[in-house]
Amino acid sequence: MAANVPLSHFLATAVDAAKKAGQVIRNGFYQTKNVQHKGQVDLVTETDKACEELVFNHLKQHYPTHKFIGEETTAAYGATELTDEPTWIVDPLDGTTNFVHGFPFVCVSIGLTIGKVPTVGVVYNPIMEELFTGVLGEGAFLNGNPIHVSSKDELVNCLLATEVGTKRDKLTIDATTNKINSLLFKVRSIRMSGSCAMNLCGIACGRLDLMYEIGYGGAWDVAAGIVIIQEAGGLVFDPSGKDFDITVTRIAAANPLIKDSFVDAYQQAE
Repeated sequence: MAANVPLSHFLATAVDAAKKAGQVIRNGFYQTKNVQHKGQVDLVTETDKACEELVFNHLKQHYPTHKFIGEETTAAYGATELTDEPTWIVDPLDGTTNFVHGFPFVCVSIGLTIGKVPTVGVVYNPIMEELFTGVLGEGAFLNGNPIHVSSKDELVNCLLATEVGTKRDKLTIDATTNKINSLLFKVRSIRMSGSCAMNLCGIACGRLDLMYEIGYGGAWDVAAGIVIIQEAGGLVFDPSGKDFDITVTRIAAANPLIKDSFVDAYQQAE
């Protein structure tokens, strides 16, 4: 299927699906939320579930033979591990906690991997009306305009995004905040938007210079953003400096000029 379909076709379908889900997110954003706890601070809403179903149904109609990996209902769809088959990897609502609080960093993230390589990425924030898209070899765009990573080459001028994650045991919190303390002496400032996908897009369009996150939910948080960053001239890697592995929940991203300095600073902060 993937061999004879142009990538622009996959992109158009993903954008349609994202806009449909975006409408549901937008409608739910201004209403009272029905919230369930997945963990101590990890939340899931009816909107998460509705969006995932909507996106998968839309994609399945077009590509019935493709595989699907999603945050909320992977078990129901049968796919859990990434194969070489064309696979849609979807986070129907990244930033659920933001959504519940009415904080506008929420998005739907739709990525397509072919041969395990992230190939098409769509991240849509329906509250801020931002549609980020990327297609392998064809560039990255925000609302149709080309985007590029920043050209900062000194840490002291960089804005760094990270997240504290959902675990609240003392060991994890201390490790997380100690690292942030250490990095705060090196960079201009730190941001926590509450959405991994939005952080990745922030790197791609140059509003952020660096990001890292350890222990995010899974491939659905990053599959789309990776394509968008790489097509915007950025690098995606393991925070240690090693190659990025989509099966491990550790990610960092930066422009090529600042990667090495960041990896050094990160290692000193360990």
